[in-house]
Amino acid sequence: MTDVASDIKAGEAAVSGTGAVDDGLVAELVARAQAGGVKLTGEGGLLQQLTKRVLQSALEGELTDHLGHEPGERAEGGRENYRNGHRSKTVITESGPVEIAVPRDRAGSFEPQLVKKWQRRLGGIDEMVLSLSAKGLTHGEISAHLAEVYGAEISKSTISTITDSVMAGMTEWQNRPLDSVYPVVFIDCVNVKVRDGQVANRPVYMAVAVTAEGHRDILGLWIGDGGEGAKYWLQVLTEIKNRGAADVLMLVCDGLTGLPDAVNTVWPATIVQTCVVHLLRNSFRYAARQDWEKIAKALRPVYAAPTEDAALERFVEFSDTWRKKYPAIVRLWESAWAEFVPFLQFDVEIRKIVCTTNAIESINARIRKAVRARGHFPTEQAALKCVYLAVMSLDPTGTGRKRWTMRWKAALQAFDITFDGRLTVGRR
Repeated sequence: MTDVASDIKAGEAAVSGTGAVDDGLVAELVARAQAGGVKLTGEGGLLQQLTKRVLQSALEGELTDHLGHEPGERAEGGRENYRNGHRSKTVITESGPVEIAVPRDRAGSFEPQLVKKWQRRLGGIDEMVLSLSAKGLTHGEISAHLAEVYGAEISKSTISTITDSVMAGMTEWQNRPLDSVYPVVFIDCVNVKVRDGQVANRPVYMAVAVTAEGHRDILGLWIGDGGEGAKYWLQVLTEIKNRGAADVLMLVCDGLTGLPDAVNTVWPATIVQTCVVHLLRNSFRYAARQDWEKIAKALRPVYAAPTEDAALERFVEFSDTWRKKYPAIVRLWESAWAEFVPFLQFDVEIRKIVCTTNAIESINARIRKAVRARGHFPTEQAALKCVYLAVMSLDPTGTGRKRWTMRWKAALQAFDITFDGRLTVGRR
């Protein structure tokens, strides 16, 4: 054990910086630890000991820089400040709890930066807590996981404090400047349960845009009460416009009440498209289960028609067949017809991706997974915090994002759009 401890001192130089890492020295250090029966990880393991030594060495270096002289070195012109012992402190790290001795100075002016005063966790632990929270783990599950894997005792209240720290970042993200134009914007919602006197479903709306380069851009999150109208949507869309989004070619949504009127006010030339998949699902709510397949088959010629006139002819045929048995379905399609037909004017390549909000289902799936684990939330802010963490956990360079970009680049070429401050060419 003594040999390993001495090797750790020598090994500190091997991890002092990316360019200074000596692979041979690290390999020798690991080999000696294994030969001496020292675990690599866990309580008392090599990684924990090395973390302690590196932190201790870095703190001593910070004090040396602050004082301007090495330990025991005589200061020129008289010493105004000097070392004044240490104070013990336990810091939770990714290697487990580490006890360090924080150096002090006589004047009390030393402010350590690596491990600040009152700081009990290194940044990696906070990032781990936020990552686990974004994946849907409850505060109790996160606490148990950290205790089991890292031996770190972190209370549920501390975890709540860590996750609360993202609210400032969320506010900044929600108010960030946006691109001046977007070819397509999708608006959809995920229902969360909020305890406000009694537990009730509350929709969290999300706006996801496709940029001119074909990338995905999540514009923001807004929570409602389920009874949103034109006034609510006018406020949301005006907020988006004030952040820089001067024009949108097409906005795809799920027949949200009052949204088309608000869109026409904020962006008069924007095409509003209702989600065909949601329209079909809503139709099934008014039909007996045994008729679902027949209705789906009868409606397919309507939304697959080559032109709007052909779609109207097919819908008249559907209406003649089903109006008597299911008048509510016919009325549903009649009321949504103006927002249903716009996508029919585009080519097949574009139709497939603008006729539904399924393009953002991968985001919704991540959000649902996170909120499902919580059951319900005590406040709207807690619900928004959870949804925001789930959204931020999406890998911006993952394969799903690459597939999204490739798909939309091809579609945008079919749009034949050019940009000159506003969408001036290609708008049908």
